[in-house]
Amino acid sequence: MIAPNAIDGAALLDEVEAFHRRFNVFPTEAAYVAVALWDAHAHLIDCFETTPRIAFLSPEPGSGKSRALEIVELLTPRPVATVSASANALYRLVDSAEGLPTVLFDEVDTIFGPKAGADEALRGFLNAGYRRIGGALRCVGEGSNQNAQVFNSYCAVAMAGLGSLPDTVLTRSVIIRMRKRAPNEKVEPYRQRIHEKQGHALRDRLARWADTVRDQVAQAWPAMPDGVTDRPADVWEPLLAVADAIGGDWPGRARAACLELISAAHDNDEASLGVRLLTDLRDKVFCGADRMPTAAIIECLLRMDDAPWGDLDDKPINSRTLARLLGQYVTPANKPIKPRGIRTPSGFPKGYYADDLTDAWTRYCPLPPEESATSATSATPQVNRGESVADTATPIRHMSTEAATQPTLAH
Repeated sequence: MIAPNAIDGAALLDEVEAFHRRFNVFPTEAAYVAVALWDAHAHLIDCFETTPRIAFLSPEPGSGKSRALEIVELLTPRPVATVSASANALYRLVDSAEGLPTVLFDEVDTIFGPKAGADEALRGFLNAGYRRIGGALRCVGEGSNQNAQVFNSYCAVAMAGLGSLPDTVLTRSVIIRMRKRAPNEKVEPYRQRIHEKQGHALRDRLARWADTVRDQVAQAWPAMPDGVTDRPADVWEPLLAVADAIGGDWPGRARAACLELISAAHDNDEASLGVRLLTDLRDKVFCGADRMPTAAIIECLLRMDDAPWGDLDDKPINSRTLARLLGQYVTPANKPIKPRGIRTPSGFPKGYYADDLTDAWTRYCPLPPEESATSATSATPQVNRGESVADTATPIRHMSTEAATQPTLAH
């Protein structure tokens, strides 16, 4: 039973969700759940250790991203909407006596694009402000009278942009991948003069509800769905705490949305170049072999039509690039992976040993495909212990001149 003067949080958040549905077409039901919970969490941000960013992303303009930000702006406390702001201004805004703002960044892709080097401080603000302990150390004062001061950056941030964002931002975000509306998907025309008052009325009721559950939420440790750990758990913990405080069917809907959106984020992830290389080496190059010369590895990589190895900064991968990428990872003995000599009947070429790669394969690569990792592929000549691919395959144009002139062994 709801006390006569109490606020029914579940009914209130139902209204928040319905308000979004009037003006936004999100790609899934889970997205409506997540956005409504995010709006509510912004009113309780002082209760949490982290605040997830929410990112409305789409491949093309006209997908409703900016409209989604406009509705979020109506429902969250102290909103500050911008497409251009300096990091110093934002740090001072967060530290102002008026309370933590909700920062809404439209066209956020311009901050992270290839020509956005001047915005490095802004990127730092977005990343650091995800955790309460985040901040920036700055010198303040005039002339030689300077003092070091830490500026807080912890605040709620909603973003909208084209394409994707760096992994450091995506992993801190609830990701809503927007789409252009289909002909049968209709929304109510948004008119600020009319709908702003309605949104602000909901915002004020959310603020009053938040005050009634603040102590409860600050002490909450919500149960995570099975398999949700590490960074995804940090992202979703505030939203699940809000859902538990709201009650009704929101705890169950929140956990279902959590699993769905985390899974969708993983499905859309583009693995880092290093992880892609490790995975291709394991599944499409070595395929159970214990060692391979560098020339043979490069030949196999360049035969993969759906891989990036033929065009890395307008050049195909070479031995130097291969060594640089693999050198970021370590062997089971905790030493950087490096090419080593491989003794063969026809020479002593440089190459890589599977034993050096096993630790990185285990730690960074997704599970291998169901088919046997030792099955041969048409693109991958197989190697037995003590043999070289150069000895078992016809010479290839990517090998060195010396290697290409070696005769093949008869078997």
